[in-house]
Amino acid sequence: MSKKRKTTLKDIAILLDISTAAVSKALQDDSRISAKTKEAVRKVAKDLNYQPNHLASALRKGKSNLVGVIVPRTNSNFFSSVIQNMEEILNKNGYNIIITQSNESYSKECEAIDTLLFTQVDGIIASMANETTDLDYYEKIKSRGIPLILFDRGENDLNVDYIGIDDYASSHMIVEHLIKEGCKRIAHIGGYKRTRIFNNRIRGYIDALRENNLPLAHELLLESSLTKEDGRLKMEQLLALGKRPDAVYVAGDYAALGALQVLQENKIAVPNEIALIGFGNEPFTAMVSPTISSIDQHSSEIGRLAAQTFLERIKMPEVKQTLCKKILEAKLIVRDSSNKKPS
Repeated sequence: MSKKRKTTLKDIAILLDISTAAVSKALQDDSRISAKTKEAVRKVAKDLNYQPNHLASALRKGKSNLVGVIVPRTNSNFFSSVIQNMEEILNKNGYNIIITQSNESYSKECEAIDTLLFTQVDGIIASMANETTDLDYYEKIKSRGIPLILFDRGENDLNVDYIGIDDYASSHMIVEHLIKEGCKRIAHIGGYKRTRIFNNRIRGYIDALRENNLPLAHELLLESSLTKEDGRLKMEQLLALGKRPDAVYVAGDYAALGALQVLQENKIAVPNEIALIGFGNEPFTAMVSPTISSIDQHSSEIGRLAAQTFLERIKMPEVKQTLCKKILEAKLIVRDSSNKKPS
């Protein structure tokens, strides 16, 4: 069965015996076209199920009113909250968003960038994939003169606008809290240190130990992709040590959930035997038993600030502006998993 041909401006023009240019202007509510002609064009367009070609329109106008968004995954409350708050502000200002997810894959991230550039987006707001170390594709965005705003994950070398939390200070705060709870052998299941935010979290962990005269045991510092499965695997690795940790700080809530499952399966009391803290304040952290302590990353504020930064950039493209570096102070939510009861 042959595919039905899409209705074009020319089809409408032929039916009404007017020029294609007149049809285009009528659909754009141009003041030079009479109300009678506009009404006739709209009726025929509806009857023929005419769908405008936004890409062609963007090429003509040099503006698509589309903003590309790249996230590592959409099944995270943090990223979905960022997107929701970002979209709310952008919609109010006449922009729609195209959401793509990298699934932490560098190659998928590159494909997403190519697709968004082909679609003629007016800007790109992104959080980098775990695998990304080569910044050439992000440099490609900059070379096109398109506003690029990074949030949560981003590299300083790109020299672009960035919105996120203070990962170093957040990590430092977690370790200080665990030490106050009496923990002395604190493990860290982190992300890959090649990624700036996870490197900062690792540095915050190490410095907090040193400042409190606690030794850094290298077998307690593990890198991972921070999935739930990784959290399980790394927790099993820590439990297999001759001397177990008395606390585990995990740089992502899903991995913390996996770690908690392993602790419970091994009948280890949380927090009295091993305390546990995650990162991200996913909704499930307040629903599981015991509830999981975590860092609130201010996702709604990050989403709003990213959208506002894009709007500022697009409003005055010719004006050289100081780069926006907005670093928010994160909040530690202390719950049952790290709140040790008095003996």
